[in-house]
Amino acid sequence: GARLSCTNVASPALYHFRKFEFNPKVGIDNPALTLTEDTDGEGMGEPRFYLLTKDNMETFGFCLHEELGCQGHVIRQIELGGVAQRRGLQDGDRLLQVNGHFVDHMDHLRVVQKIKASGNQVLLAVLDGDSYEAAKALGRDLSQLLPDDIRPRLCHVTRDKSGFGFSVSCPEGTKGTFQLSVLQDGPADRAGVPPGSWLLELNGDSVKSYSHTQLTKKLKQSGNKVTLLVASSAVEEFYRLRGLRVTAALADTSWLPFKVRELHLVKGPAGYGFLLKEDDCSSGGVGQFLWEVDAGLPAEQAGMKEGDRVLAVNGESIEGLDHEQTVRRIRAHEEQVTLLVIDPAGDAFYHSVGV
Repeated sequence: GARLSCTNVASPALYHFRKFEFNPKVGIDNPALTLTEDTDGEGMGEPRFYLLTKDNMETFGFCLHEELGCQGHVIRQIELGGVAQRRGLQDGDRLLQVNGHFVDHMDHLRVVQKIKASGNQVLLAVLDGDSYEAAKALGRDLSQLLPDDIRPRLCHVTRDKSGFGFSVSCPEGTKGTFQLSVLQDGPADRAGVPPGSWLLELNGDSVKSYSHTQLTKKLKQSGNKVTLLVASSAVEEFYRLRGLRVTAALADTSWLPFKVRELHLVKGPAGYGFLLKEDDCSSGGVGQFLWEVDAGLPAEQAGMKEGDRVLAVNGESIEGLDHEQTVRRIRAHEEQVTLLVIDPAGDAFYHSVGV
């Protein structure tokens, strides 16, 4: 472990060209389809969507650049035979959206971190360079070219005396096609399940091969709590038409009771007042954990709890960093640091549903 107190370490320089490399798990291998192959009367193309996944030995196979004299977040250095090239990303494409979030207006480093934080899978929306420049020249709002919401939703439903507050319908003789009717003001409604939504996963497992009888049995075995991955008809159609599989990694998690916390610490005379230790994660691999939180010092005052796991330092994911690299990130700013953390229960929950 390393007790973090007073150490002077210079902040790393930031450059215009930044490359990101990740180690997410193996995913699906479906090519992305364009929203449309037509162009409008001014010859302007439409956004294209790509779901990128890779194994532990790969990178996503491209760099994201910020270039002088060139607007937007630019796709460059596409690796021959890599994931990006196999899906169809083109040199000079401009990145508009990451996992359903519009990013064209964001700081470049923040966009890179959004991609890093997506973990084992990322959904990108891009526009070809010529169309991007033409749209900018016309003063168009690029966010209007994209669907309003393309994220499925993760919902954690707690049963009450009336049950979970939803019923399931399924076409006779079919498997894996389940639509939910939601009781107004019932547990499912309060947990954020949209009426008429389609059920995709139950407690982290795909329902694609389930019969109605099997699904009913699984629900009964869930006890008093169940986690659903659901998609509205519009969201389900969006993915289906593009040959893309909806997964929990792409979900809106804002309805879940398990939250990450942002802790802002300003160093005091006795330091921050916590110990950082590397340990095994419940999800496998190793992580950086917070222990020995000193009473009355900045860490406790910021809301730090023993056993919290660190996810990011000063807005940058620490995924893939070892203990010493994480310590250097924390010490990079001399007098203050911002940590993104999650408690053990939340950490275990997200792992159980594949996020």
